[in-house]
Amino acid sequence: MLGFIDTLPLFVLIALFVVSAAVILFAGTRIAGVAEGIAEKTGWGQAIVGAVFLGISTSLAGTILSFYAAADNHPALAISNAIGGIAAQTFFLAIADLTYRKANLEHAASSLENLMLGALLMVMLSIPLIALSAANVDILGIHPASILLVFLYIVGLHWVKRTKDQPLWKAKNTSDTQEESKQASPAYAEMSLKRLLGEFGLLGLMTCGVGIILARTAIVLSGRTGLDETVIGGFLTSVTTSLPELVTALAAIRRGALNLAVGDIIGGNSFDVLFLSGSDLFYRAGSLYHEMTDSHILMLSTTLFMTGILMMGMLRRERFGPINIGFESVILIISYLFLVAVIGLG
Repeated sequence: MLGFIDTLPLFVLIALFVVSAAVILFAGTRIAGVAEGIAEKTGWGQAIVGAVFLGISTSLAGTILSFYAAADNHPALAISNAIGGIAAQTFFLAIADLTYRKANLEHAASSLENLMLGALLMVMLSIPLIALSAANVDILGIHPASILLVFLYIVGLHWVKRTKDQPLWKAKNTSDTQEESKQASPAYAEMSLKRLLGEFGLLGLMTCGVGIILARTAIVLSGRTGLDETVIGGFLTSVTTSLPELVTALAAIRRGALNLAVGDIIGGNSFDVLFLSGSDLFYRAGSLYHEMTDSHILMLSTTLFMTGILMMGMLRRERFGPINIGFESVILIISYLFLVAVIGLG
């Protein structure tokens, strides 16, 4: 169905890529307000809605891209797009911190739910590394690690919800701690929950369609330019499909919904690990985890490191740091640039 993309001139392919990114940006901007309205009307809280609704919806383009790449026998692109997206989105939190001038973002948005989401992400990121080191086995063509990842994600979200409902730990409130607004913006506060969910679904479908186009375009670009699929997936498609997280995080910060912004990034990252489960299902040549290269392992390890640093920042809760951001944001920026340099130049 997308075979016509293979014959397009290079400049048209690049233009198609840019247009797809623009569509993703539009959907990401709109969906932030919709999610805030859902958080208010359901009473679930910004961190959980950011993790589930925003995290999943803004990741749909990347999800479809990885699945398509795996089904089309491009495992390197599928893996690097998934892991690279998590690294890029964690890096985006540091960028978001630069835009919030009142205090360190991780100080203002520190909450038990976001800490739990960070811990869940680290556990899930460790599973692919364990699967790579274990025997190459499968159940009906699916590696047990893929099943375990889905189980951990579902159970983990249940634990996050329980910790919100029955907290045994609470971040100390300061003058810079964000309190969730009781009222979403008027444009969304007046909309019914049914309409909010409907618009949410339409925006999600839009990003799904764009994800398929991006996947095919990335595969063709890799062949035309000679760039390695790990580089294409790790830094081109992953950043492009992760733009909604950056846009929604910045939009949420402007609206004062700090927990929504942080929950979107961390919760979205947890969902993005499931890209590997789905890609393993669509990849029929064997275990996807045993197609991982040294570059993929470096990406996973660096992402684990970045997530740990982010959690330390939320626990330390430094109000101000270098260039008016927290120490963790500085380390996140350095870590991501290191990853880009090593894999991009390698």
